[in-house]
Amino acid sequence: MDTMQNTDYKKVLTEVIQKQMIILGPTITLAKARNVQGLTVADDGTITEISGSPQVLIQSLIDQFVQLSGLIVKKTMEPLLANFPDGVPDVPVVSPETQSVPPAPPLQPQQPTPPPQINPDMPSVNPGSQT
Repeated sequence: MDTMQNTDYKKVLTEVIQKQMIILGPTITLAKARNVQGLTVADDGTITEISGSPQVLIQSLIDQFVQLSGLIVKKTMEPLLANFPDGVPDVPVVSPETQSVPPAPPLQPQQPTPPPQINPDMPSVNPGSQT
């Protein structure tokens, strides 16, 4: 593969990963990116090496994130990938019905914690007094 084109692919893959690091956090993002065979990812999200078809690598990377966030990830990546020279295949949308991860339960409002009770039978401590 042409070295210049290889550099372009590394650049776009790095942008995708670094954007996801902001959204999902570095731990989850790096774990997902490192699941893609053919990508070598530095701790800062930079792609240091690619091997294999760049389009397959891009699709595999996107699939990793789509498994987590579905349409949200697709929408955040579209602007980055829109200007890519060879284009990127359509990303399947994972709906809540077909997603393998069950949805989180709705949040319940928390009751405020009452202040601690003061025991009137305990002797008070006055740091300035001497006994």
